[in-house]
Amino acid sequence: MRPRTSRPATIRGFASKCLSIGIILALVAVLCIGQLISIQLLNGKSTAEAATASRTLPVKISAKRGDILDANGTVLAQSVERYSIIGDPEASQGFRPTTCSAATRGNCHEIDGKPVGTTGAAAVARLLAPVLGMDAMELGAKLSVPGRYAVLKKDVTPEVKRRIDALNLGGYVYAELSSDRLYSNGTTIGSLLGGVDANGMGVAGLEQMQNKVLTGTDGYKVYQQGGGGEEIPGTVTESKPAVDGGNVQLTIDGDVDWYVKKVLAEGKQQYQADWALAVVQDVQSGQILAMDDTDEIQAGSGDAKMNVARVVKETFEPGSIGKAFSVAGMLQSGGHQLTDRFTVPDHIDKNGQVFHDATTHGDEHWTLAGILQESSNVGMVMAGAGYDSQERHEFLSKFGIGQNSGLGLPGESTGSLSDYQNWDGRTKDTVLFGQGYSVNALQLSNAVATIGNKGVRQQQSIIKSITDADGHRSEPAKPAPTRVLDEQVAAQTLNAMESSADHYSRFAGVDGYRIAAKSGTAEVPGADGKLSSIISDWSGIIPADNPRFVITVVMKDPSVGGFGGLTAGPVFKRIGEFLMQKYQIPTSAPRTDAIAVQW
Repeated sequence: MRPRTSRPATIRGFASKCLSIGIILALVAVLCIGQLISIQLLNGKSTAEAATASRTLPVKISAKRGDILDANGTVLAQSVERYSIIGDPEASQGFRPTTCSAATRGNCHEIDGKPVGTTGAAAVARLLAPVLGMDAMELGAKLSVPGRYAVLKKDVTPEVKRRIDALNLGGYVYAELSSDRLYSNGTTIGSLLGGVDANGMGVAGLEQMQNKVLTGTDGYKVYQQGGGGEEIPGTVTESKPAVDGGNVQLTIDGDVDWYVKKVLAEGKQQYQADWALAVVQDVQSGQILAMDDTDEIQAGSGDAKMNVARVVKETFEPGSIGKAFSVAGMLQSGGHQLTDRFTVPDHIDKNGQVFHDATTHGDEHWTLAGILQESSNVGMVMAGAGYDSQERHEFLSKFGIGQNSGLGLPGESTGSLSDYQNWDGRTKDTVLFGQGYSVNALQLSNAVATIGNKGVRQQQSIIKSITDADGHRSEPAKPAPTRVLDEQVAAQTLNAMESSADHYSRFAGVDGYRIAAKSGTAEVPGADGKLSSIISDWSGIIPADNPRFVITVVMKDPSVGGFGGLTAGPVFKRIGEFLMQKYQIPTSAPRTDAIAVQW
């Protein structure tokens, strides 16, 4: 039988336990009071500063990249405000929707007037999915991973961002400001414009060439942030405004370039060419009004970032267009006059090298002007007897052959013109008729423009002006023009080129306007590495009596037509007609000074 415990002993035991618990609670209270005293009185200032510091963060203010505009002010490339939507997975997994009621209206969560129906990341995803146009399960998966940062969607418009703000998801979902580069002209000058990388830096074309001008300077603002990353009013301690990038206006006339590209595409199809390209240049100023090709590349695309515009990179032998430069050099050096007479067979053997004309013919009585009009290789070799290799090289160089255009375009090919001392026994004569050296379409256009500009070679330009963030407008500096030919020599060469253009007036003439031009056809290496491909080109000045524009058209391997005057010439005609109408150029006066081409 268990002994009975006395009542006083039980009471004393219970009291002892209560006393122990009381002592423990008292000690805890003392400790809490001590910690409170420490926080409030001893470390209050440092603790408050630490809390403030944890909320005070520098926030970048992104600068806007400048616009690229055409000569008419039409925006070709611009950066627009966009956002990346960011989720906090850790916070989202603890999300509890607030039921909408009279007391919580405006700060609650529902979908189409109904409760969300779940909690955590799934609830955040259900609220967000309709606004982002995404699958709720996909969003839920992104918000169910460890961590505090998950990109939910990029390139969101400001309107969508505002709708997300209205979801009352601050602290769970927020937006980071970014930008998107938009291009308005599709494939028109697509590769020429190039593109930007993921950081908004220009990596190709004009975007790369003008990156320093277009790129702004980011600013920042330091302030205390609330739980959702929002700025707490009145807490800004430091700030520096962003400076937007400058705007770049081109000399390119978007209307002209659009039409040029259209005509090139139709010409490529009509003549079954591999490709075609063209340049339109203002004779007097050197400004490029259009430069395009038949490649269908969207500005800003991966192809635009990887490929240099064909009109910039493609080089070729100019063929018989080069005869105009040789004739001009002969006249300038004093070796010949346009009226000098020659008896020209269809082939000639010179120092063991045989040269042929394009067609078989008997002995022809042609003046030097006639040799250019008939595009005779043999006649050029004969006329070159008093025009030595050093002079030939000198004048080609003065015309800009084998030299960079000076436009600064990334990836531009300079062509080639080797030193005359390295010319072999054939090359020193083939250069007289546009073979043995190569050019790009920009060089060729400026060389022809030099003849139309009274013998003065202008620096070509594609940048019309630059306007900074404050609205200050400036024009890029240009080197001084260079005189290549005496004015009288340029006029005589222009006259001879007008006779040459008359030879193809049926195909390349523009009603009401005189044209000075030269066609060319040259063999170039094909895919097999042999001279199995053809370049057909045409470069002309319109109007010839008051030069305003040079139009150069180049085609690769046209299988219909062949000769430059029969393929590139008709494309020139259509572009010329458009220019005369667009710019309302007065019609030409009748020609009265034609130089005799036969004797």
